[in-house]
Amino acid sequence: MRRKAEGKSVFLQPSAFSLIPVFVMRIGFGYDVHRLVEGRRLIIGGVEMPFPKGLLGHSDADVLLHSVCDAILGAIGEGDIGRHFPDTDTTYKDISSLKLLAKVSGLLKDRGYTICNIDSTIIAEKPRLAEHIPQMKKNIAATIGCNESQVNIKATTSEGLGFAGIGKGMAAYACVLIKKTEGRA
Repeated sequence: MRRKAEGKSVFLQPSAFSLIPVFVMRIGFGYDVHRLVEGRRLIIGGVEMPFPKGLLGHSDADVLLHSVCDAILGAIGEGDIGRHFPDTDTTYKDISSLKLLAKVSGLLKDRGYTICNIDSTIIAEKPRLAEHIPQMKKNIAATIGCNESQVNIKATTSEGLGFAGIGKGMAAYACVLIKKTEGRA
């Protein structure tokens, strides 16, 4: 690092601590997709909804919560949901994704970070999700320990295009902004 002192350039040696990056704010992005099949419950954002098909997966296959988990894990540099909750581990068979989100939230707090906000989008042709979004927000906020105003959920269709458009599956995207908690470096 160079600094001007009395008209001269002076090189400063960085301290050992300055070599360790401390990021005050970080961002993470998550994506998840699951196939729709008969014989499964449909759970999105921790809300079970009446529908003749559900999402196929090792856990409850909650596409929204999985994308939020991946976004948080990405923001703290901890890989993805498959690394932490592998589908080869029977512990996670049919587990509620709210429990997975709680564990990921614990990692976030252990690293000294808190949620600034979450923005997410669910892509599904059917069922209509708008009436369920307030409860999804409550579930996520309560599990993470943040205010509902810090959680945004949008739902859209793909206008009949692609796997979601023809009703073969659902997808979700999530973006999360986190910040270092005060007093923690």
